[in-house]
Amino acid sequence: MIANEFRPSRNFRKVLARNADIIGEQRSAVPTSEQYSVFRAYLDARHRHGGMADMTVLDYAMMVEDSHVETRIIEYRRRGPDSGITGRGEELLAVALTDVLSDGLSMVYSFFEPSQVSRSLGTFMILDHIARARRQGLPYVYLGYWIEGSKKMDYKARFLPQQRLAPSGWLRVDAQGDAASEPQD
Repeated sequence: MIANEFRPSRNFRKVLARNADIIGEQRSAVPTSEQYSVFRAYLDARHRHGGMADMTVLDYAMMVEDSHVETRIIEYRRRGPDSGITGRGEELLAVALTDVLSDGLSMVYSFFEPSQVSRSLGTFMILDHIARARRQGLPYVYLGYWIEGSKKMDYKARFLPQQRLAPSGWLRVDAQGDAASEPQD
């Protein structure tokens, strides 16, 4: 996703407004029991029969700590009465495991408290990453794998413009959703 060229739609602006009471705090890649609790609830609710369904706390710790690049955790919490002073929010609502690359932020894995799905937290986290990339002068936000036709991944296609890796190379998909006919560099 090309961060500087992204223009939020009316629906994206509504998601930002709906989540205006949430703050994201970037932390070192250190797993916590609080994060694992949200991770476990997310897997049980949304990916009960998936490949990660039986991940233990040790598996989660390995996912967070075992990286060959600079990795950060962004914790999303509801703003509390003293957040302006402490910079911290209240209960943990969502987490994004994020690699910091020379040309962008890569959303390795994100998850949220299932009871908060109506807040569109997954979309909010991507919008937050776009804003973070822009502030850091990074041109891209990598949204991870996208499998065409997968209902669980279709939301990623709304973040345009994008570059998608095709068999012929990187293809640019512009803000109208049209793919360039020639591979991009």
